[in-house]
Amino acid sequence: MFKKYKSISLIVRIMIGIVIGAILGLTVPSWSAINILGDLFVGALKAIAPLLVFMLILSAISQYKSGSKNHFGSVVMLYIVATLSAALAAVAASYLVKIHLLFPQATESAAAAPKELGSVISNLLTGAVGNPVQALVQANYLTILFWGLIIGFGLRHANQGTKTVIADFAGTIERTAQFIIEFAPFGIVGLLHNSIATTGFSGIARYGQLVLLLVATMAFTYLVIYSLMVWLMTHQNPFPLVFWTLKVSAIPAFFTRSSAVNIPVNLQACADLGLNEKSYAVSIALGGTANSGGAAITVSIMTLAAANTLGIHVSFPLALMLCILSAVSATGSAGIAGGSLLLIPMAASLFGISNDIAMQVVAIGFIIGVIQDSVETAVNSASDLLFTATAEYHDLMKAGHKVDIHQAVRNADAKRTAIETDDVKSAESISPSVN
Repeated sequence: MFKKYKSISLIVRIMIGIVIGAILGLTVPSWSAINILGDLFVGALKAIAPLLVFMLILSAISQYKSGSKNHFGSVVMLYIVATLSAALAAVAASYLVKIHLLFPQATESAAAAPKELGSVISNLLTGAVGNPVQALVQANYLTILFWGLIIGFGLRHANQGTKTVIADFAGTIERTAQFIIEFAPFGIVGLLHNSIATTGFSGIARYGQLVLLLVATMAFTYLVIYSLMVWLMTHQNPFPLVFWTLKVSAIPAFFTRSSAVNIPVNLQACADLGLNEKSYAVSIALGGTANSGGAAITVSIMTLAAANTLGIHVSFPLALMLCILSAVSATGSAGIAGGSLLLIPMAASLFGISNDIAMQVVAIGFIIGVIQDSVETAVNSASDLLFTATAEYHDLMKAGHKVDIHQAVRNADAKRTAIETDDVKSAESISPSVN
């Protein structure tokens, strides 16, 4: 039965899960037992993802040899430009469409929300050198990344037997994560049922204009700005890769609403594209922390919406400062559902907006989060995969190799199909489109 289940494309299974989850959410919203499917799925991925990232970084760095090719410089550059560009797009969209909010009466406590840029930078630096064991338990990916790099470099001087054991263990954890992902359709049934039963469609409709502006800006950023960046780096049609990353990464991320949970999905997608594991094992984890264009859009638009509501005039220099602030602070947003919303009080302080008002904006964010946060996470996670691939293709082409992006995507699809049908020989025979 499991083989028959796997013979159906994962995307098709996910779409079936969406339909079933929506129907159950509308017809039997009181059946809270269905929600446990989503809790089990997300809980399992949250549990395995930190260990997976840590082991992959250890394995990749320990096997690193001087003079070997990596693409960190290109990836980091793309992450920085993408996040800043997303913030600029959000500010431009807010000038074109003026949003006025209806503040709810009740708000939630914001004890965890940072109030100034200095605290964000301080938290990033001090958080990076935290307890590595505690980081694995709490899924602090910045700390995991830091200690994975440090310990990995130390393991470069270990004997080959030790390195082999680490690589084998990393492979075992990766296969375990992939097994969990096979049950994504069941998890999505629970997640979607919970969202519809809890919020319904009426809560979202109340802030429809804000939702439309956020979603439209994120779609424009991914389909236009990010596509342009890929074209400038590769001089090839970017859309085969752009749409493929949306299909394999954005759809799962949309429903889990967690970039951290989606890391195993992106790692498998990188492997399907035939990318260099020494690079993507680190760049995907880095992207979960540093590449947050969707978060920058959320922070910018909702902060400017609050300013418009209060009648605060925002000059161009102040808007530009908001772009930089949103881009920098977005790198510190937690890789969990609603993580970017707690950055709004800090951005709102730039315009003298009180924390009480800012937290009402955060409350609105939670109301529309079933769509806003889902799309934001999809943009963040899919762009990690998009820019990791783009950086490697750019560096390979710069070194004189021929890269056919369209063929690489077709090969990746063929490999995924072969794996899903347990055709191991066919999967292994498919090689990357690089000469």
